[in-house]
Amino acid sequence: MMFYRSQFLSVFIIAFSGASCGDDSKLVEKREMQKVEITRLKGELALFEEKLKNLPPDVSMDLKDARQLFEKQAAAVAGLEKEVEDLEAQKQALQSKFDAYRVKYQAK
Repeated sequence: MMFYRSQFLSVFIIAFSGASCGDDSKLVEKREMQKVEITRLKGELALFEEKLKNLPPDVSMDLKDARQLFEKQAAAVAGLEKEVEDLEAQKQALQSKFDAYRVKYQAK
């Protein structure tokens, strides 16, 4: 009796495993759609990675340095403009003195 039970159990296990080996058509279709989606996403990922490789280098530090240099140069220009104004005022004063001198000591 025990022998028949083990045979029945063996036949049942083999039959069950054989029946479960068949692929469900819905699952096969879903798997194929997932494969297509995975392929599409891998292509997009490769495209994005290529775009990332082609990005220009980060120049924010260069921009910061350029701004600091610009501020220094702008301050230097402002100082030079002030110096030019002072020199022009001094020139005007000397020109006035010279004109007064020419009036006072005219060449005869």
